[in-house]
Amino acid sequence: MLEVADILRQYGPAYLEQFGEKMPARQRRAMEDLLRCRTAALGGHLYQCNECGRPHYSYHSCRNRSCPKCHAGDTQTWLQQRQAELLPVPYYHVIFTLPQELRDLTRRHQKSL
Repeated sequence: MLEVADILRQYGPAYLEQFGEKMPARQRRAMEDLLRCRTAALGGHLYQCNECGRPHYSYHSCRNRSCPKCHAGDTQTWLQQRQAELLPVPYYHVIFTLPQELRDLTRRHQKSL
């Protein structure tokens, strides 16, 4: 199954080449964490089966809040809580695209914009 880390490995270098200097530090950190999550880069623990003696190595997780591997359960709980808050009326969720001229500005000032 394709994972976010697979996509970051394939397209991340080109993305960083184009937007790396403008990328907020927390986004760069999240990207780095997702790439290292549950790999040898973060180390791990060696377990051994009590019955057959077979060893099993388990890599450490990155624990980044943006990581789908680490927080899938938390995300599901959050979604269920938000669904419980929905009013029993029809409504629309609107998503729009900012003009190209504003994207750099919003990328650098995400909190205020």
